Amino acid sequence: MLLQNKFKYALFLGAFFLKLMVFSQNNALQLLPGTEKIIFNKKDGIHRLIGTVNFTYQGNTMYCDSAHYQEQKKIVHAYGNVQIKKNDINLFCDSLRYNGNNKFAKLWGHVRIRDNEYKLASDSLDYDAKSGRATYRNNGKIESIVSNEMITSKYGYFYPNIGSFFFSGKVKYRKNDLTMTTDTLQFAYEKQITQFFGPTVIKNDSITIKCDRGWYNVKTEEGKLMQRVSILQKQREIFCDTAFYKAKPEVFTARGHVNAREKEKELYLRSDVFHSNQGKRITYITGHALAIQMNKGDSLFLHADTLSLYDDSLGNTNALKGNHHVRIFSESIQCLSDSAYYDYPNGKLSLFYDPVIWAKNTQLKGDTILAFIKDSVLTSAFVLGNASALMELDSGKYYNQLSGRKIVSNFSNNEMKRADIQGNAWTIFYPIQEEKNDSLFIKKRMGLNRLYASDLRLYLDSGEIVGVTYFDEPDGIFYPMDQIKEEERFIQGFSWKYALRPKSPQSMIQKNN
Repeated sequence: MLLQNKFKYALFLGAFFLKLMVFSQNNALQLLPGTEKIIFNKKDGIHRLIGTVNFTYQGNTMYCDSAHYQEQKKIVHAYGNVQIKKNDINLFCDSLRYNGNNKFAKLWGHVRIRDNEYKLASDSLDYDAKSGRATYRNNGKIESIVSNEMITSKYGYFYPNIGSFFFSGKVKYRKNDLTMTTDTLQFAYEKQITQFFGPTVIKNDSITIKCDRGWYNVKTEEGKLMQRVSILQKQREIFCDTAFYKAKPEVFTARGHVNAREKEKELYLRSDVFHSNQGKRITYITGHALAIQMNKGDSLFLHADTLSLYDDSLGNTNALKGNHHVRIFSESIQCLSDSAYYDYPNGKLSLFYDPVIWAKNTQLKGDTILAFIKDSVLTSAFVLGNASALMELDSGKYYNQLSGRKIVSNFSNNEMKRADIQGNAWTIFYPIQEEKNDSLFIKKRMGLNRLYASDLRLYLDSGEIVGVTYFDEPDGIFYPMDQIKEEERFIQGFSWKYALRPKSPQSMIQKNN
């Protein structure tokens, strides 16, 4: 009886394998060596494969502990240590359901999928064999097998055949010291390019970048950032519409409504373009370029066609250079020149090419001016070459005037208090005298006093010359008010440039655009 049963069982197995061979010719399931037991239920049409199950189905090789196969519906259920292999792609899970009609698989429990470069892990996964797309919807992780690279997200779409990933929901990317968090991310790993959509933060050891959209090449470490961009460095913050960034060397170009802040120096920058190359230590702004030094009582505004920033070895900005159409404004002083260099930690301002400085009713002009400023207030100035100083009196009716090769002046509360004129000293001033009229003292101008000397020292109060020191015998003349000659009224090269005096920060920019 036992022999007869074994013979019947052998006939069944032979018929079953013959049937499977017919199935395989019609793109059906084909067993491989290793399956220990096969049970077929005619009622429900299900084949049950038990014990180290190995088979191929529609070009996919599958391994599991047990499986059910519905021939008519072309559905495979696999259980326990499930593995699917196709070309260089491997999938692993605890259980699987595969529909051969639409070539769609659902995987549950400790799901892993990997190719030669990346591996994916999640608690569940949908896999479309037709398109090669894998999808997880309840947290997943992608890791590189060949580099220190990892992506985690709530939702993920993986296209092994074309080498692309799509992620959404708390997406985090990491590679070496680079991290990227965003809402939605597309990653073409063959090109190593990420595209991100929604609020995004990119970090490395030296910089933090925030934006709403853009792309970044994680291999070359460069990318384009768009919409509400902020770039945060150790000593600097930059906000703009768009930016191009390259990590090595650290280079970025910010464009569109650029606002920057130097954290330690209370220096603010505004422009259309901000370019920085940390490797070459080059930084400049251009297009409506404006630097603002914040002080306790007043702020200093510096505008030019281009403003260059000079950093020290720690990345702190310690100087500004303005090129072309330089304009400077504060409530206390105003300046113009064609170029300027401002060592603002030390308050040293150097103006070149037709520079002019105004402080209250005083105008300084020369070939070059070196000015020293503290809290936006002028403390001293060196006017070099064709130097002149003009003090407006009586609303422009008269001017006290100084000129020479060099003028060294000291200021207090933004008023000139002393001036040393060196070389071809020439001064024209209108002395005053107080006269008593009843109980009132009235100031009266006595006339015009003109002095020539090699050097002169003048003492001033509110623009009025109150004392003169001669270093040699001067050549001078005095004219009473009713006898002033027209040719004696002005020094050589007299030019009162009040119309050019900056009136506000906005007027400086508008005047040059």
